Amino acid sequence: MATTKILSVDDEAPLELLMRQYFRRKIRSGEYEFYFAHNGLEALAILYNNPDIEIILSDINMPEMDGLTLLAKLNEMRNPALRVIMVSAYGDMKNIRQAMNNGAFDFATKPIDMDDLSVTIEKAIEQINFVHQTQQEHSQLESLKKDLTTARDIQQYILPRVFPPFPELNEQLDLHALMVAAKDIGGDFYDYFKLDDDHIGLVIADVCGKGIPAALFMAVSRTIIRSKGLQCSSAAECISDSNKLLAGYSVDCMFLTAFYAIYNIKTGEISYCNAGHNPPFLVKANGTTEMLPKSKDTVIGILEGVEFHEQSVQLEHGDYLVMYTDGVTEAMNPTFEEYGEERLSNVLGGDVGNSCQQMIDAVKAGVADFVGEAEQSDDITMLVVKRK
Repeated sequence: MATTKILSVDDEAPLELLMRQYFRRKIRSGEYEFYFAHNGLEALAILYNNPDIEIILSDINMPEMDGLTLLAKLNEMRNPALRVIMVSAYGDMKNIRQAMNNGAFDFATKPIDMDDLSVTIEKAIEQINFVHQTQQEHSQLESLKKDLTTARDIQQYILPRVFPPFPELNEQLDLHALMVAAKDIGGDFYDYFKLDDDHIGLVIADVCGKGIPAALFMAVSRTIIRSKGLQCSSAAECISDSNKLLAGYSVDCMFLTAFYAIYNIKTGEISYCNAGHNPPFLVKANGTTEMLPKSKDTVIGILEGVEFHEQSVQLEHGDYLVMYTDGVTEAMNPTFEEYGEERLSNVLGGDVGNSCQQMIDAVKAGVADFVGEAEQSDDITMLVVKRK
């Protein structure tokens, strides 16, 4: 148990003996530790050497520096835990009232009722403990905020951000991606990686939930899908093997939706497996848009032994495949109306001929205009590939 340090400031010597006698048991047990000064100047000197004193019993009428002046000096210290109890004669209520108006915690009148003073001190200790608890919680929150900032930076770092990602393929391929977390850290991710000279793996996924658990599950999921993508010969096999591992890792019923595709650089064919994710848009070079079939496969990470299926789509020269998470289509304006697939399709169809980055920027601007002052409710992630 922490010792409560109390400073008694009074020019009457008998008060020190009275304090030591009345609180002797608490002093012997180490619960209270008393300091004594005879005026405000002595009190300030003691406080300078003992800044952990947090209860002050101060007389009002003292030589050299009176109690009201001392109270003003104590207020300048800006110690939120400090509690000052003023002591004066009952007939001095004008000064007592001024002291209370100037921030004193409580008061006692002379002759002092020690039982009443003891209750007042205990009440002050309760408030001091509450202040310390609040300060500790604030420090923990500040530490957590710093950790979240670091986690956000790490999360952004592990997502590939080099564009164009494959300079040697610039004549054949355009690719760009974006992830904007709704909070400090998010659960969405995207990825792309070369499988061989002719094939590229493309991933976009959305982990259920928010915050640190989702971010951790996101990091594990990205690592596993990339690893399996480099090992497996088909998109369905990659998702199936990833599901087996992630179902074993999953805690608190966490799961993710994912779209994994293998893009053939030479032919433009994309074989893909959609595990419960938003179906991407195929945007033709002439501006027509077509949503891929909705997935009939389940999400990843809940059940082992689930069968996943594979489909394909052909990209002709000038066509785009636009992958996104529901943070785009479910973005809401102040009246709780969703952005929706139709608005997204209209923006995509009106932006053909531009780069993948320009297309993503157009969608981002469209969502921002639609949402207005409403708070972003979910992560916004896009991955767009174009066959040149």
